[in-house]
Amino acid sequence: MDDQRIHDVAEEWEIRGTTTPFQGRVTGVRTEEVRMPDGGWARRDYQTHPGSVSVLALDDQQRVLIVRQYRHPVRQRLWELPAGLLDVPGENPLHAAQRELYEEAHCKAGTWRVLVDFYTSPGGTDEALRLFLATDLAAAEGDRYEAHGEELEIETARVPLAELVRLIHAGELHNPTLITGTLALHAALTGPGGLDALRSPEAPWPARPFS
Repeated sequence: MDDQRIHDVAEEWEIRGTTTPFQGRVTGVRTEEVRMPDGGWARRDYQTHPGSVSVLALDDQQRVLIVRQYRHPVRQRLWELPAGLLDVPGENPLHAAQRELYEEAHCKAGTWRVLVDFYTSPGGTDEALRLFLATDLAAAEGDRYEAHGEELEIETARVPLAELVRLIHAGELHNPTLITGTLALHAALTGPGGLDALRSPEAPWPARPFS
């Protein structure tokens, strides 16, 4: 293994049946029978998802812009990063991320990079998420976005990166995108090349190709 490049590879096992027992407005549930290595068949149920984007916005004081909102499945109000769905087919993820930063925090950024791409829970959903790093922050022009539903109670804060790292290790923060982004940024800042080693905001994203 030492002489091989460590990377994920595309692969698809044989499927003999696919059904969609539930389809909601955005996500659904798919059931498939998949052939196992021993020749048998196993049922797999998973959530289908259009994909997501998120933004770690870092200001010139090394503070991260975070938002807090209620998440009903876990019955908690969680601190998170601005994020949203890729529910427009073929939408450029950078454009979607810029929109979410404006809508949730009334903020814009002069510099964008890809911080990390990941599958949010690959054992149970096909959701892929692209997490951007946004710097050179400023207030957005014009009126604030008119929030609806649960977004009416969104709170915002700016927290030093080092304090977020401490809170994560203390078990005080639980949102996976916030945790992933915070630790990835800390690693980028302390690693070789710094932020210049990160990818362009238009870097290819095989999990969710875009035009």
